[in-house]
Parts: sequence; structure tokens; C-alpha cells
Amino acid sequence: MVRAGLTTERLVRAGAELADEVGFEQVTVSAVARRFDVKVASLYSHLKNSQDLKTRIALLALEELADRASEALAGRSGKDALGAFANVYRDYALAHPGRYTAARHPLDTETATAGAGVRIAQLTRAILRGYDLAEPDQTHAVRLLGSVFHGYVSLEAAGGFSHSAPDSRESWARILDGLDSLLRNWPAHP
Repeated sequence: MVRAGLTTERLVRAGAELADEVGFEQVTVSAVARRFDVKVASLYSHLKNSQDLKTRIALLALEELADRASEALAGRSGKDALGAFANVYRDYALAHPGRYTAARHPLDTETATAGAGVRIAQLTRAILRGYDLAEPDQTHAVRLLGSVFHGYVSLEAAGGFSHSAPDSRESWARILDGLDSLLRNWPAHP
């Protein structure tokens, strides 16, 4: 018998909250069951196993990121769009560390192409069209932006910039200026 009030969506959201509290790697079906004060078996009509739960949390995180990025990018282009997108990425990672880790979780090809990760890639490419980059330079730029954003927020979240001046927000703004300049002056391929 399915416990009243338990739905896949509620379980996934509880797992996402748990990921933000204790870390994505610590999320299990057992931990979510404890949160609802139910037996683990009660959840198996909604979730296959802990891997299924983690995949669903990853998809939720990607959906949240894509929704926030879409909203932030509306009506923007060039440096303004780049900054809005980057700030959504950074703010989400700092506010939801477990979900951010989940969004980096490897997904099988079918799941990845059906999820919001594709929307995020499309939004990134839309920003780059404002810089007049064609393929394969656009792909190189997508990889550059992803690497810089992920690297910076990972170091910042780990406290890597907390003990030195200037403030990490100032560095972030300068990095975005540098990325804008690089994208406007993308080196020609020999």
C-alpha cells in the first residue's frame, strides 16, 4: 500500500533538500525514508533505488538552473547576457551546493538529452551568438565558459578565496570582464 502523501516529486524534492544539507553523495533512499519517517520499502513504488533518486535530483537541479537562466537572459545580449547567465550559475551553486553537485552528476545519453541540460547548452549557445562565434569556435567557447564557471564556483564554495584580498565578488566581476573581452576578440583559427 502506498503511503498517503508520498509522491515521486515530493521524494525527489526531499532528496534535493537533503543533498543541500549533507551533500549529494550522502543521499540515499534510506535517508529520504527517514525524513518521512517511513520504511524504505514504502518508497520503492516511487523510486527504483538510490541511483534513480540521484538521477532524478540531477534532472531537477538542471531544470531549476535552466528555468533561472532563461528568466535571467530574457531580453539580454552580449556582456549583459553573459553576466546574467554566469551569476545564475554562481548563485545557484552557492545557494544549493548539493543540487549543484547533482547537476554535474553523469547521466546516460538518453536521460541527458531528454533533460534540461540541453536547454542550458542552448542558452549558452544563444549567448555566444551575440559574440558572432561560428562552429567549432562556439563549442570551444561553451567548454571554456563551463570550465571557468565550474572551477571558480567550486573553489569559492570550498573557501578557496576567503583568506585573501581582493574579495571574491570583485574577482568574479573581473573574470566576467575578461571573458567578455576574450569572446569579443576570439582568436582566429590559423
